[in-house]
Amino acid sequence: MTTVIFACVRNAGRSQMAAAFFNQMTNAALARAVSAGTQPAEHVHPEVVEVMREVGIDLSAARPTLLTDELAKGASWLISMGCEDRCPVLPGVRRDEWPLPDPAGQPVERVRQIRDEIRDRVRKLVAREAWWRPAAAEEGP
Repeated sequence: MTTVIFACVRNAGRSQMAAAFFNQMTNAALARAVSAGTQPAEHVHPEVVEVMREVGIDLSAARPTLLTDELAKGASWLISMGCEDRCPVLPGVRRDEWPLPDPAGQPVERVRQIRDEIRDRVRKLVAREAWWRPAAAEEGP
């Protein structure tokens, strides 16, 4: 089982969207995602909840989580989305940086663009690593 951590500073936007898309697209027997932040917010940004609801994903009950050593234990990947040097160095963990703008306080149209870019990046990662859930594989990248 591969665990991917999507991390950003507040864990209230980008990383929440990425983990939700990832877990929707992947075969749960092969991979799963968690999201976390270096300085978690109180709640997921309302504009993020709104645009994710538009694509059938409900993040209203999601809660930002602190990125801890315990959470990172056993992870295979860390994908940072703006936490740069604030994200911990995890020995033996593959790391990637997705430089994406923070959706906080952005107009809904801009948050949709960020959401769509995140979905495209997740889709490419899942396809490259062959983590598709059976029905998603038929849909393809």
